[in-house]
Amino acid sequence: MTQFPQLFQPLKLKHHTLKNRIIMGSMHTNLEESADGFDALAEFYRHRAENDVALIVTGGISPNASGVLAPKQAMMTSQADVEQHKQITQVVHKAGGKVCMQLLHAGRYGFHPDVVAPSAIQAPISPFKPKALTDKEINQQIKDFINAAVLAEQAGYDGVEIMGSEGYLINQFIAKRTNHRSDRWGGSLENRCRFALEVVKGIRAKLAENFVILFRLSVLDLVEQGSDKTEVLQLAKWLEDAGVDIINTGIGWHEARVPTIAAMVPNAVFSQASQLIKQHVDIPVVAVNRINMPDTAEQILQDGHADLISMARPFLADSAWVNKAQNGKVDEINTCIACNQACLDKVFLGHTASCLVNPVACRETELKFNPAAVVKNVAVIGAGVAGMAAAVYCSLRGHKVSLFEKRSEIGGQVNFAKNIPGKSEFSQLLRYFKTMLAKHNVDIHLHTDVAAEHLTHFDEVIVASGVQPRYPDIPGLEDFIGSKVFDYQQVLSGNVSLMGPSAIVGAGGIGVDVAVFLTEQLSLEDSCSKSDAELYCQQWGIDLTLEHTAGLTQPKVSANSDIYLLQRKAEPIGKNLAKTTGWIHKAHLQQHKVHMLSGVSYQEINQQGLVIEQYGQTRLLEVNNIVICSGQESVIPSWIVQLKQKVHFIGGAAKAAELDAERAIYQAAKIANVI
Repeated sequence: MTQFPQLFQPLKLKHHTLKNRIIMGSMHTNLEESADGFDALAEFYRHRAENDVALIVTGGISPNASGVLAPKQAMMTSQADVEQHKQITQVVHKAGGKVCMQLLHAGRYGFHPDVVAPSAIQAPISPFKPKALTDKEINQQIKDFINAAVLAEQAGYDGVEIMGSEGYLINQFIAKRTNHRSDRWGGSLENRCRFALEVVKGIRAKLAENFVILFRLSVLDLVEQGSDKTEVLQLAKWLEDAGVDIINTGIGWHEARVPTIAAMVPNAVFSQASQLIKQHVDIPVVAVNRINMPDTAEQILQDGHADLISMARPFLADSAWVNKAQNGKVDEINTCIACNQACLDKVFLGHTASCLVNPVACRETELKFNPAAVVKNVAVIGAGVAGMAAAVYCSLRGHKVSLFEKRSEIGGQVNFAKNIPGKSEFSQLLRYFKTMLAKHNVDIHLHTDVAAEHLTHFDEVIVASGVQPRYPDIPGLEDFIGSKVFDYQQVLSGNVSLMGPSAIVGAGGIGVDVAVFLTEQLSLEDSCSKSDAELYCQQWGIDLTLEHTAGLTQPKVSANSDIYLLQRKAEPIGKNLAKTTGWIHKAHLQQHKVHMLSGVSYQEINQQGLVIEQYGQTRLLEVNNIVICSGQESVIPSWIVQLKQKVHFIGGAAKAAELDAERAIYQAAKIANVI
């Protein structure tokens, strides 16, 4: 008997039965465009289907050349495309799963000069101004959608998901923000929804009743001049009447200045949006966004907020998510921490997606961890993410692994990261590694300062000894270490409590994290009576009830102004932060009135505070605390040179740069795969 009865209850559609309530949501990986990418893509989906995902929705596939997100991206327009896609449908069906292809036309979001839209209004996130479609061209676009669905059926897909959300072409027709037309495709709600409904009706008329149609409906646009509640609910009914089998919930346009999937978004906060639709239609409705563990998914279903749960990134993190949840192995789930670092950030840069916590994702043909031909004794020095990952992956291959850690607990930098607001789910990564280390009988030695003589009986040594904070050369700094000057590890660990104004020296990723940490510490008194969801909606101005148009309301932030974030470089702070999350951190700091100063040189630390020079002007920052976030240096044991075995360096021991858990875990996997 499963502990998640609603999650594993089958769902009967008109002509199909889904084995459980779990959908693997659409996510583009860029394998679609890689050489031999469909071989790798088929293997990627096979791993998920074999582990009992009820329904897989592919990454977005364009119905024509004008609809691609970028040049050379995948389309479904020819028999050659059909043959490629058969690789996916055949492996999924052989594994007992069902699969639908997502039809996505980017509209004005395309990054190429041939973009089209209902009106010639340029998107704030694209350098290209779209051409307004003529009536004839609109009809051709509809035909292209229908043709792509027909080809998808020929390729063996069980259905299609029509992307009508996130600000893509169909959504651009629906919203007044992007549809300024005065013909039959614009103006009234009926006219603005005509394009979406003609696509649905055309596909339904052309294909058999057993061909599943999902429609991703934007419930909360989260942009000015988006859809209001009446419009969203009316469109949902029209879609049902037009022949849609399942309505998937869409949250936020890509240009919205509201975070909807990043780590600081509370789990399942948007299930209320799916409930809004579920109360007004008689077809299944899907809950989405920031659902990453089975207890959360089960609660959504039990509360009646949705009929199905869609997760995308969690299936990058763990292909066996469903199997583990169903068989009482929840602690073995490698949980998505919503960092976006190895998935969305990579895709938007044109690279192949993977996963910070699971480097095997999209590398299923590369990282297989087959049983080792020769079982070895492997020593791993350091139990941060690199060391923990190396120990687990080596043990997967059958090696006998000993993990040495000088501290009293494993985890390394993860123990600091999990205390940062918006990064608490790093604790899930730590839980996962602890579980897997125990499962694979890794011999863990805590409080252990290793020496060369301790390692003579090991065949190979992996050094994952990490990094330590680097202190800059500032006059007076050493006089105040421990009283006024602290490093980021001391602050994030909670070993010191900072009172009064603070200056943060260094504004890279760590400095920004510390700034966020300190702003939240100062806001605790104002927020202690509110839930995470309430605080999130308040900070970003979200109305989950949709009583305000597009779900937007006035943000309310308890601002403080006694934190200084400083950097030497004369460039905007946060310039090199991640593409999909950096803007969120910068917005958070601006909301909390953090003083962000660049082009700074540090003159002196004294009893009064920190003396800086900026653009030729000297000033005293009267601060009680100075937090050092000016980089790291590798920790390399001096006895390493005495070892006669093969030694591998990974993580911070290999390169002291910005803390990079993705690189560390991937290095661990690559080493383990060949030892």
